[in-house]
Amino acid sequence: MTEAPAWHAYARHVLLWLVAIALIFCAWELLLLATGLPAYVIPTPGAALGVLRDNAAMMRGLTFQTVTETFYGYICGAVIGFLLAVIMAQIPIVHRLLYPALITSQAVPIVAIAAPLVIIFGFGLTPKLIIVAWIVFFPVVVNVLDGLASVDQDQVNLARLLRGTRLRTFLIVRLPACIGPLFSGLKIGASYAVTGAVIGEWTASAHVGLGTYLLTANAQMNTAGVYGAMLLLTAIGVGSFLIVLVAEHFATPWRTQMTAPPWFGGRVPPLPVSPVPHIEKVVT
Repeated sequence: MTEAPAWHAYARHVLLWLVAIALIFCAWELLLLATGLPAYVIPTPGAALGVLRDNAAMMRGLTFQTVTETFYGYICGAVIGFLLAVIMAQIPIVHRLLYPALITSQAVPIVAIAAPLVIIFGFGLTPKLIIVAWIVFFPVVVNVLDGLASVDQDQVNLARLLRGTRLRTFLIVRLPACIGPLFSGLKIGASYAVTGAVIGEWTASAHVGLGTYLLTANAQMNTAGVYGAMLLLTAIGVGSFLIVLVAEHFATPWRTQMTAPPWFGGRVPPLPVSPVPHIEKVVT
């Protein structure tokens, strides 16, 4: 039996996403028909999309501002979370000291830390980046720590037997084991990063983004504008998740295929020859 081309699988996934989006808009329309709510309470999907179409130039600028805050804050949170998890996994005393502090930090409401950030850093980009990074780094830390803790100890012992240094053992044995958990944390962070950007715009922003537009439209009873901004924010969150999902697919090809990927030249490279201790054969 011939295997279906890879693009068939991609097309099927895209089709399923489009069907899901269509079902959401159909449910929106059915809700309005069933409840009879007026347009100033819940606008029609056409009205919300119409606001985006009529104000396309302004919405592009607002979206770019929010995406910029989300992207840079996400990168900062992911990098800090990964490095912190590696340090905690390699140095047990650091793990015992910092892990309770990390748990406690997540108990602090995000909105509550916005005011001190404004006092310290002012109404600029920095407070918003910190808020986004604050949301992203915790799931990355926890998932990477779990991945590093679940490494097969027999593989670590084998690497040491083959005279692998601590760095090479980490790169060859421990790091691949935490790639899957790392992407789990990255996907969780991608879904919530835009939330941090919006909260930052509400509390610590001198620049106009989708979050500030949302507040303005709500104060003006512009419900179509509110729902239009919500659609854009949802698109940013879903798009961020899909980008990480695609990156995970290319970074972990062994999850979906048994052969080497095309970009790898179609073959598995030979394993490096490592020096092994001399073992004398005992003849009984």
